[in-house]
Amino acid sequence: MWKTCHRVVPKDATAGCGGSEGPSLKWMPRPTRSFTPEAIYHIIARGNRRQPIFLGDLDCRLFLEILRRVVVERQWTVHSYCLMPNHYHLLLETRTADLSPGMREVNGAYAQWFNRLHGFVGHVFQGRFKAILVASDWHLLELTRYMATNPSRAGLCDSPGLWQWSSYPWLITERAEGFAPSSKLLALFGNDESSARNAMRRFVEDK
Repeated sequence: MWKTCHRVVPKDATAGCGGSEGPSLKWMPRPTRSFTPEAIYHIIARGNRRQPIFLGDLDCRLFLEILRRVVVERQWTVHSYCLMPNHYHLLLETRTADLSPGMREVNGAYAQWFNRLHGFVGHVFQGRFKAILVASDWHLLELTRYMATNPSRAGLCDSPGLWQWSSYPWLITERAEGFAPSSKLLALFGNDESSARNAMRRFVEDK
């Protein structure tokens, strides 16, 4: 696991930006984002000011349990995921155009628990999550490879299959933390499960 990092948050960090002599600020509401139903999105969320959002295994387990609950309730499909110290990646498919409220549930619930567990205050995530529409099966595979190799490229583990907070170990061994992703990715490599797992491993690790 990664080294534990600690954030120092001033007690007055939530104080207002201006005093009685400061400028008067008028906040505009965020524009509403629209999402396509029955589509796959690459979701990215980062820690505020690039600070850690996962300080250890307990945080990772908590996040994945919150994600699993929302996915079940909203009938989403998770094709791949990868948790990194200061950000995470998801490949999510939704049945309806409910990505925004669902991700608010995930990030909002996790942020509350994260601050409560570690005695922090203030924002955990850097603004809203980023969502990129996945254009094709090949795009889906390329993103899966990128996500699977992210921890090893960052020096967090020696090979993609050793990072327990990714869905990739589930795809090649069926043994990992968290929960299993959908079977869609393996199905792209054929109907025989064993051969598909080997093909997935070669696709991710032999490049």
